[in-house]
Amino acid sequence: MRAIWTGAITFGLVNVPVKAYSATENHDVSFHQVHDADGGRIRYERRCEVCGEKVEYKEIDKAYESDDDTVIVTDEDFEALPESENDEIEVVQFVPADQIDPIMLDRTYYLEPAAKSPKSYLLLRHALEDSDRTAVVTYSLRQKTRLGVLRVRGKVLVLQGMLWADEVRSVDFKGVKSKAKISSKEKELAGALVEQFASDFTPEEFEDDYQVELRKLIDAKLEAGDTLDTEATFGEQPEEASDDADDADVVDLMEALKSSLDRKRSRTKKSSSSGGESSGGKSSGSGKKASSSSGKSGSGSKSGSSSKKTSKSKKSSSSKSKSSSKSSKSA
Repeated sequence: MRAIWTGAITFGLVNVPVKAYSATENHDVSFHQVHDADGGRIRYERRCEVCGEKVEYKEIDKAYESDDDTVIVTDEDFEALPESENDEIEVVQFVPADQIDPIMLDRTYYLEPAAKSPKSYLLLRHALEDSDRTAVVTYSLRQKTRLGVLRVRGKVLVLQGMLWADEVRSVDFKGVKSKAKISSKEKELAGALVEQFASDFTPEEFEDDYQVELRKLIDAKLEAGDTLDTEATFGEQPEEASDDADDADVVDLMEALKSSLDRKRSRTKKSSSSGGESSGGKSSGSGKKASSSSGKSGSGSKSGSSSKKTSKSKKSSSSKSKSSSKSSKSA
């Protein structure tokens, strides 16, 4: 990893030199835009609307429009701001962790001790652990003053950026103010349903199904060329029958809760009766357990060879492959 920021944490008279690293990364497949007629790469050019000339990035300034007037702010103007050169993460408060609303949390960074002796780093880490509090900090990054929190993850100090209070929208939904009467039986069934799904959260058990299928599609295209039959790649997957009523506005809450409990119980019985074969088959939301990923990746190559045979035997496979190609572009 490459450090994106170097500075120091300050609290009181204590100074803790650190380096910051991005703690997260995006796993999405990266695409280029191309012309659908010939596959040519699409490029965007920066052109001035006044002179029509192509403009290099280094020649671009920023402007703010106010009614009929425009104010141009140059790089020199930004650099003249006092906070642009601030290289300190200043601790301004130590607050109970439950007072930090998760909706305010933003990007996360790992902090590495940068001093020859990590003693001050360890001191701050122990202070946070022993007090069971979170440090609220202010810092500057990429010419912006930011709010954040310091917390401990394992043995590493973590800086988590936060939104400013005025960046969080307030809402006033009429539905949440409803005074509809909820019976004790309904509450009991809802609680039982929660218990049916109760578990410990292990992020590794879940995977991004869309990205898995997208990568499988790309692998099959690499093997089969452009003449790809999408159905042959993924196989036909029948739609699950819905237990909901046709008119969603008149769904009986009690019946929905009972049906959910019955469905969960039946799935649990099936899982226990099938033994080891279904030990990893518990579903939750749209995610699936990662143990199924090997099966998915293995089916990709088989689907690729199957699509080759399909494309040779069916004249219609060419049109299907074009549809598949456009679908992957839009993703």
